Amino acid sequence: MRAVLLDAFGDESVMRIGEADSPPLGPHELRIAIRATAINRADLLQRQGHYPPPPGASEILGMECAGVVSEVGVDVVGWQIGDRVMALLPGGGYAEQTVVDAGSAMRVPDVLSDEEAAALPEVFLTVWLNLFMLARVQRGESALIHGGGSGIGTAATTLLKLAGVRVIVTAGSAEKCALCIAHGADVAINYREDDFVEKAKGVDVILDHIGARYLPRDLAALNRNGRVVIIGSMGGESKAEIDVTSLLSKRQQIIGSTLRGRPVSEKAEIVFVIHGALRRRPRGGKDSAGHRPRVSARAGRRCASADGGRGTLREDRSQRPDKKYKPDHTFKSMSTPSFSLSRNHSAASRSGTACTVISSPSTPPPAPSRVSPVAR
Repeated sequence: MRAVLLDAFGDESVMRIGEADSPPLGPHELRIAIRATAINRADLLQRQGHYPPPPGASEILGMECAGVVSEVGVDVVGWQIGDRVMALLPGGGYAEQTVVDAGSAMRVPDVLSDEEAAALPEVFLTVWLNLFMLARVQRGESALIHGGGSGIGTAATTLLKLAGVRVIVTAGSAEKCALCIAHGADVAINYREDDFVEKAKGVDVILDHIGARYLPRDLAALNRNGRVVIIGSMGGESKAEIDVTSLLSKRQQIIGSTLRGRPVSEKAEIVFVIHGALRRRPRGGKDSAGHRPRVSARAGRRCASADGGRGTLREDRSQRPDKKYKPDHTFKSMSTPSFSLSRNHSAASRSGTACTVISSPSTPPPAPSRVSPVAR
């Protein structure tokens, strides 16, 4: 198969399209003929040599994709060859095909094109995990999202507003703040001009990708019983000094979280829960058609220098392909809001979609069957 390969670690010039071995299919996996994939910041870090893939994962870049099922593992039920699919990947998305555990795969709602669907799983599942499952945000609460113009920021704004949560975001310019307000945020703080601690004082939940540099200020802004979830360390510092006495007296929680390295059972649990909360809404029109894999260095530079955006949305739980699946890991129970997906709610997938860079031919799918040879 053709894939985007790295000659060395470095900038976008180290990437090239070449031949790679097709990954073997496991009994619980799907093989996907990839039509589109997306760039995440983690891909840029991996390309630079700073973020290796989890043990056993593909060394090829790409943490999400969309396409059609081309082969079904013997123990997988509910999926057929030719089904449209989008998936969360530990790696391997920058290629003509990939394999993924069936628990990490989701049907593509008719409302989404292949390019939109490819830009959704990583970001929206990250938001869902951290805000709704770990921080347990509730209707009527408030949330502060750092980097409101990013993929995480726009996805978080979309889901939080649908869930009845007041959304406060930070951004680095007046233009970005205006875009965040237009996207649905209630308050946008220009962190270059204003102190977010004062502007967001008393917030219930904070989603922070900066890390140690922001943590003391996050806790100062956080309400009693508040929760801060740290999902990155873009601030560059690894240690922070905090007031533990204040933390205890205000009963605040600090939660650290990543998604990529979680076991497939935990990822399947996240997908399982979000399937029950999101239902699809069909849209007319054709699927997007592409060409052989191609990579845009310009898109990679833009993603590295800008707050690129993305997102994901799901169908009703009754549409979940593997209804026999019972996850090994169970998160704490929570009341999940019910969402519907309309065209404007997929805007998060377009607010920075220079990051969708690879597509493969939209060839007619083969006749449905359980297992068939892989389409080359």
